[in-house]
Formats: sequence, structure tokens, C-alpha cells
Amino acid sequence: MSASSEQGLVEGRGLSKVFDSSRGAPVQAITNVSFAIARGEVLGVVGESGSGKSTLGRLVLRLLEPSAGAVLFDGQDLSRLSASGLRTFRRNMQMVFQDPFASLNARMTIGAALVEVITLHHGISRRSARDEAAKLLSQVGLPAALLDRYPRACSGGQRQRIAIARALAPKPGFIVADEPVSALDVSVQADVLNLLADLKDSLGLTMMFVSHDLSVVEIVSDRVMVLYLGRIMEIGPTAEVYERPRHPYTAALLSAAPGRSAAGRERIVLQGEIPSPSNPPSGCVFRTRCPFAIAACAATAPDLVSRSSGHMKACIRDDIIV
Repeated sequence: MSASSEQGLVEGRGLSKVFDSSRGAPVQAITNVSFAIARGEVLGVVGESGSGKSTLGRLVLRLLEPSAGAVLFDGQDLSRLSASGLRTFRRNMQMVFQDPFASLNARMTIGAALVEVITLHHGISRRSARDEAAKLLSQVGLPAALLDRYPRACSGGQRQRIAIARALAPKPGFIVADEPVSALDVSVQADVLNLLADLKDSLGLTMMFVSHDLSVVEIVSDRVMVLYLGRIMEIGPTAEVYERPRHPYTAALLSAAPGRSAAGRERIVLQGEIPSPSNPPSGCVFRTRCPFAIAACAATAPDLVSRSSGHMKACIRDDIIV
């Protein structure tokens, strides 16, 4: 079953990604992932390192080509776009990367970097583009004086705001934010999160917000999707998933989040390590670490099944309460 039965602005349908490896078996990074993100919604994507979060974000933007499945934007199948058509279409979908310093060209001033994007997508003069660049900086809470500075002269928080401004320059309807605050000091993370929330409301942005930090995802997301070894374990409204997780993996993640054990949630310690994506377990990929696994869990990969309105899990154990 799909993770959403309603058509969204952005949809993933049966997405899979297998990377060839010269050192061994192919790596199964994403396996049969389906979801829909409604217009104006923020979908949080969480999971441990190696769960496939960032790979999924790049598949959605077609920065990576899927091994199977399709991505639709407002009903249009992106796999059917030619290379030139995809370049034109890119203005609708943009990405904010984890490391703002690495994502900005150190040899270009802030103004030059923004003007380049604006002229490419909007075909206006460089003078007009510079005016637009100043407006973009203002929109993300930065002064126009930064236009003539280089990234190295800016703080980490300023650089991430500049990266957000660059992502907004084409006037996209959808943004993938890939760990956008994890490289920042804790003291400035809240400011950037508040900025993203304000931009989402003022511009009507639709967003996929990728993070390993559950507290951050809880703040910004309308719904949350939990990945493990490239598969969806659970998806649903953020408040409901956080208060009543239905999947053992989600419950374990939440129990390990700072402050949640102390708030009355018993700590669940998972045994062992995440299996290699080049040799995933049969059946449910989480079964080798799941405290509730039974023999039947090895037989077949469980489908996502609805447990309440909009709340789904991929687990055959309906007899347990996590």
C-alpha cells in the first residue's frame, strides 16, 4: 500500500536505488519507497545514518536516477523529462544542503552567486538580478551589504541563510532540506529553523526535511516518515507518531532522543548494528535487531498498513504495544 492514497504536489512511487559496487555486492540504498507530500506540507524524514535519507532526497530531485519507480511533481513524471527539460524544470524543486560552506563557491561573492542563479532562471539583466539578490537576503534576515562579501567572511548561520536564499532564487514550490542545521552551532539552529518555518508559511513552500535529529523534525514537520535500511517503517502525523509510535524501530529512536526517556518513555536499547545494505536481512529488514521479532518476520517484507487515519506501519506484529 502507498504511504498516502491522496495525490500530493510531490509523489514517490515505488522508488528504489541500487548502487553498483566494485568491491562486492550491489548496495540497496532505497527499496520500494512510496509517499506523497501535500502542497504546503513539511514531511520529515528520519532514521539512523545509513538508512537512506539523503539518497531519497536526491532521488526526489532527480539528482540521482532511480533504479526503479518514479517521482511526480504536480502530476508530471520527472523521468519522462529530457535533459534540457529537466534543467528548465529545476526551478520548481531546489535543495538546501547540510554544509553551507561546501555548497557555496568560495571564489564567488554572495552577490555573484545569487545573481548567477537569478539570471539563469528568470532571464533578467544583471542589474535587476542584483536588486532581486538584495531582496532575497532581506527575506532570509541578512543585510544587502553581504552581497560583496565572500562566504569565508560569513558565520555558519549566515552561510546557511545564504544557501537558503540561493535555493529560493528560482522561486521553487518544493525544497528538500538535507540536514540543514546539523552543521550549525546549537545557538543558531533555532534561528534557522524558525526562518524555514516562516518561509514555508509566507511562500507556501512544500518541503521534505531530512534529519537524524528527532527533536528538530518534531518542530518543523507536519508528518514524519521513518526509514530503516532504505525502507519505510512508519509514516504518519508528527504529533501522533511521536506520542504513539506503532513500529518498534520508531519507539526505539524516540526512547533514545534526549529528554524523552526522562519524560516517562522507557529506554529501548537495540542490539547489534545496522546490517549491510549490500546484504539486507530477508523479510523485515529490522528483524535482526527487533526485540519482538518472530520466525514469520523473516518470510516476507511487510507492507505498510494503516493503523489509524494517515498513520501507517510496516510490521506484522499487531499484538504488541510499543
